Amino acid sequence: MKELIKMVVVLTIISSLSGGVLAYVNDLTIDQRDYQNLINNQAPTLKTILEGASNDPLESKFEVKYGPKKMKCYVGVFDGKPNTVVYETYKSGYADKVYVMVGINLETDKIVGIGVTKHTETKGYGADAKEKPDLKNQFPGLDIMQEFKVKKEGGTIDAISGATITSAAVCKAVTEAGIRYKELKPELETQVKQFSN
Repeated sequence: MKELIKMVVVLTIISSLSGGVLAYVNDLTIDQRDYQNLINNQAPTLKTILEGASNDPLESKFEVKYGPKKMKCYVGVFDGKPNTVVYETYKSGYADKVYVMVGINLETDKIVGIGVTKHTETKGYGADAKEKPDLKNQFPGLDIMQEFKVKKEGGTIDAISGATITSAAVCKAVTEAGIRYKELKPELETQVKQFSN
């Protein structure tokens, strides 16, 4: 019996130390992981959405509090005015979460562009949401203050063939961006003023 208690105590100590080390390493590397995510996943999409901006959107950024978390926002300056903001939302797709960046013109409340940044969807099906423009090209010019759905769910967005669930996740992520936008618009408008020339 003493051996069993000793083994349980030793395993508890080892588990606690391992958990502590993992938490420390996680905290230590979070900025590095965020930077790698920005460079490898978000930057290409961000630059596509804000193509033609006179500023570097990777440098023109701020954070706003949304719920318990902070949301990173990137600013696009067009014709000397910081009038476009881009941020990322996500929803569950077929395999896992589908992350979508959405660009919105603050003056018109219209979508300037969207793009999938990260996913683990099936290659040749759901992965096409990132690789092919068919889905994302349906959003520019649409009012962000509406709910987006694929046609199969009664909406107006054509789903990618064989990837209805992924397409629906993209629509839900864009809808989520609109919900956040409605709530945060006054703060977004205030924050982008710091990027005026």
